[in-house]
Amino acid sequence: MESPTTGLMSPPSESVAGAVTPERAAYYERIGKQNLAPLWEVLRGLVPPEPKTPCVPALWRFAEVKKMVLEAGTLITAKEAERRVLVFENPALRGKSRITQSLYAGLQLILPGEIAPAHRHTASAIRFVLDGEGAYTAVEGEKTVMRRGDFVITANWAPHDHGNPSKQPMIWLDVLDVPTVNFFDAAFSEHLESEMQSNTRESGDSYARYGSGVLPDGVKPMLRSPIINYPYTQVKPVLERLEASGDVDPHHGARVRYANPLTGGWATPTMGANIAMLPKGFRGKDYRSTDGAIFVCVEGEGSTRVEGETLEWGPNDVFVIPSWKRYAHAAKGRTVLFSISDRPAQEALGLWREQN
Repeated sequence: MESPTTGLMSPPSESVAGAVTPERAAYYERIGKQNLAPLWEVLRGLVPPEPKTPCVPALWRFAEVKKMVLEAGTLITAKEAERRVLVFENPALRGKSRITQSLYAGLQLILPGEIAPAHRHTASAIRFVLDGEGAYTAVEGEKTVMRRGDFVITANWAPHDHGNPSKQPMIWLDVLDVPTVNFFDAAFSEHLESEMQSNTRESGDSYARYGSGVLPDGVKPMLRSPIINYPYTQVKPVLERLEASGDVDPHHGARVRYANPLTGGWATPTMGANIAMLPKGFRGKDYRSTDGAIFVCVEGEGSTRVEGETLEWGPNDVFVIPSWKRYAHAAKGRTVLFSISDRPAQEALGLWREQN
């Protein structure tokens, strides 16, 4: 608590050994004037025995949120907003534009005929398409047409713009590592000179080049995937094969990850995405890990039990499971769940843990 007279942080009311003695309180006051603080009074909070996230589980029902997203389209244009997005704020982190401690997420709307101007930034981004088809994202010279269930990558510092030449609104989930980049004070951004970048490659070019089991001769490994769009029409048959052959994890279902074909690692270095098929009647075993995860129901319906709380979800609903919270999925009919988290960043730092 800040002292009303000095503006410095008041000494804690209780110490590790009990009540703060007058001598200690006086000492804390003196060192506070030198911008010093006693570690022993805060050590338990700084180095807890296990993760203690401030985040809470939360669910956003698409049927309700879609109305609000479309209403935004009547109030502000894509050009005015630069990116017309309603941000998913974790209920315990209101005002911080975060769905977890490390990730930003929101629903972006682009109406027929609109263009979201070209820009770039140090934060990496992904798009997971929820509603509509025919809009595009142009990334580094490739204009990729998006359809429901597609997973689209905008890499760190990659120029990108969006447009919608179709006759229907398009809504997708944005997830960015903005809080992580800002934590390191490493954020840059800039606008391109023109609203639309010049595109030299047709839609699907990067997937055709890198996603078919062969690679262009001489290509060198990169930290992130060279594929711009992982089409759902290509991914779903893989899930169906896994389910049919019985390759079903007891916690996650028949699950695959979006991979970087040049390294076999995650598609981006800071965010890792999976998609899973849960067979009809699936009852997952309890699981927890240190990466707080964002989930989207692509098909079907079910529920997730999180530390005694149950989240009921259906198509396009978005929900978040915080770090180190024990959860288990259950599916009614055959169900598909997309998920994304900061697992690659945690793995790179040697921090990631799981517990089955």
